[in-house]
Amino acid sequence: MTFSGSSLLTKTVIAFVTGLLLVTGTAYADSIKRIVHPDGRVEFTNVKSKAQPRASTKTETVYRYTDEHGVVAYSSQRPGNAEVQVIRFHCYACDPGSKVDWHKTPLFLTPYRDEIITAAREFDVDPALVRAVIHAESAFNPKAISPMGAQGLMQLMPGTADELGVSDPFAIQDNIRGGVDYLARMLKRFNGDTRLATAAYNAGPGAVGRFKGIPPYAETKAYVERVGILHQRYASN
Repeated sequence: MTFSGSSLLTKTVIAFVTGLLLVTGTAYADSIKRIVHPDGRVEFTNVKSKAQPRASTKTETVYRYTDEHGVVAYSSQRPGNAEVQVIRFHCYACDPGSKVDWHKTPLFLTPYRDEIITAAREFDVDPALVRAVIHAESAFNPKAISPMGAQGLMQLMPGTADELGVSDPFAIQDNIRGGVDYLARMLKRFNGDTRLATAAYNAGPGAVGRFKGIPPYAETKAYVERVGILHQRYASN
């Protein structure tokens, strides 16, 4: 899943949502608490409103927008007169409760070999890492669409695809090139640290910067660990 932060991504805005209020209507800064339960469930809950607290699970659509007063807001209802960012919370390898054995799950060793090698060479990224991210994001399904609108092999949100110059996120070559381009930017930003780069691919570079490491989100921690396992396995094959 690609994330759209201040410069590029429009993806899993877990990083932006932390510390914000989510109620049936609108969410504002410093009013929401992000709760990670022992079983891996994640909730966003209104903790300061006088109204009955309301939680949002990771499968719910959340919209980020700027209201008429210039305040960044979050809502579970799509605003009628504002440009919105759709926030998504999960991907193939992001579920902390996944029963997949990532050390043994079958690898996708041959699909899109030429496209991956071409993009990896262009942006100087390890093709084994590219393959690991594609596996984690979409399980190599070029038609994958997340409930929140992320598209294709590397799960590009429409806004992110536009910013990366990807006109058709379902075109295999374009999707891979766009995703690898972004992954390369994260690797450069975090000095080649693949764990931090993949954390940024999942949760956003802002979150990695704020926490000075992998954000303490159940989904992101699971994602980084699993991409690491897949990377090692693809590299050895």
